[in-house]
Amino acid sequence: MTLAGTPISTARAEFPAPCPAESDTNSSLQRRAWDAALSADVLAASRRDAAVYLRQAVSTPCLGALAGASGSYLIAVDGTRYLDFHGNSAHQIGYGHPRLRAALAEQLATLPFVPRRYTSGISVEWAEELLALAPAGLDRVLMTTGGSDAVEVALKLARAATGRHKTLSFWDSFHGAGFGAASVGGEQLFRNGPIGPLLSGTEHVPPLGCHRAVLGPSHRADQPHHPECGVALAALIDYTLRVQGDVAALIAEPMRATPAMAAPGFWQAVRRSCDDTGTLLIFDEIPTALGRTGRFFASEHEGVAPDLLVVGKGLGGGAIPVAAVLARHELDVGADWAFGHYTHEKNPLMARAALTTLQIIADEQLVVRSDELGEYALAQLRSLAASAHCLGDTRGRGLALGVDIVEDSANPNSPGDPHRAERIMYECLRRGLSFKLTMGITATLTPALTISRRELDEGLGIFADAVAATR
Repeated sequence: MTLAGTPISTARAEFPAPCPAESDTNSSLQRRAWDAALSADVLAASRRDAAVYLRQAVSTPCLGALAGASGSYLIAVDGTRYLDFHGNSAHQIGYGHPRLRAALAEQLATLPFVPRRYTSGISVEWAEELLALAPAGLDRVLMTTGGSDAVEVALKLARAATGRHKTLSFWDSFHGAGFGAASVGGEQLFRNGPIGPLLSGTEHVPPLGCHRAVLGPSHRADQPHHPECGVALAALIDYTLRVQGDVAALIAEPMRATPAMAAPGFWQAVRRSCDDTGTLLIFDEIPTALGRTGRFFASEHEGVAPDLLVVGKGLGGGAIPVAAVLARHELDVGADWAFGHYTHEKNPLMARAALTTLQIIADEQLVVRSDELGEYALAQLRSLAASAHCLGDTRGRGLALGVDIVEDSANPNSPGDPHRAERIMYECLRRGLSFKLTMGITATLTPALTISRRELDEGLGIFADAVAATR
């Protein structure tokens, strides 16, 4: 291989396989069996894809090929329908919502694009609507085309506003694929291997959550909290911020998308530590905002407002890439620079998608619906777990649900069972239910907030049948 006449070696250094992450990979024996059973139409489409796309551990080879999507369902090129309990957390309003389709068609016909240096009515209207819903104090916004980009902007603002460059974040977290986002993230899959070194000054602490806690007491989500839950981790964060003394920002998911929730009072303690040390608090709500947890923002559960907040995924209605960073006006410090200079930073089509999505969430009361359906689904899953020895910690907020697949649920410290977990996932796919495995052992279930009770029961029934079929 050559570049401008200069030979380039294609030999690659060998690196250890990364630990399981917030996405399932595609190289197991179960996956090979799935691929071998694909229909001719799906297999042909997958092979065409593989011939042109750069490979990615969590997305290629493709699981299948789609021809359509409607409501809660994905439709493969061979006609197979899958209830989508995955959706990359981008389908809060379901697929192909008629109001969104009509709004985008109208916008395309009138003003499809706004070049740099211009604005438009819709570009401002969506921003005003989002800020009206934002946590207290967040009154400035910038649109980006993806959550990873929004994280990069938030990190730049934190550096510029504080005059510092260090960050503190959590191991096992995910904040995107850009260099800054990967540096503050905590998953091997996205930060280790041949791409290093990453940004300097990115400190990490153990992940939050009370189940399989690295620090302090550990218990399942259906068990009461211990008074010491989260205390040691909050103390470590406080110590780190103070001993460093020059950390620009702490960036975190207020609730991990796995899902995993912080102990009561944890975020209040972290907020105080940030305030005491001049550290900005950035909440990454890309997968958890917009009603997913039964509140519009996941941080509402914690009673804590951040200095910057990042949203994305479902903001574009499962159709258009839209993300945003929200900030306090005191952090509007980039007027002389270009921290987030994007071709589409005021794109009217993106703005129309976001505004219509916000309106649909409000008009159809999807936040309340998520809370109610999530409570019902969690009760159903815990009832199933009580009679299935392979189902361990079962947890959730709203329609962000997680079930650990373990070797023996009678043992609270039972190790996870990644082989059984994968068998369950592929059995569900064969029966028409799509979800993702997280950290190799957690069935992460995130259906559309528009899902009907009948569809929800159908998906939960498929999951239960797959658990029974893989004994």
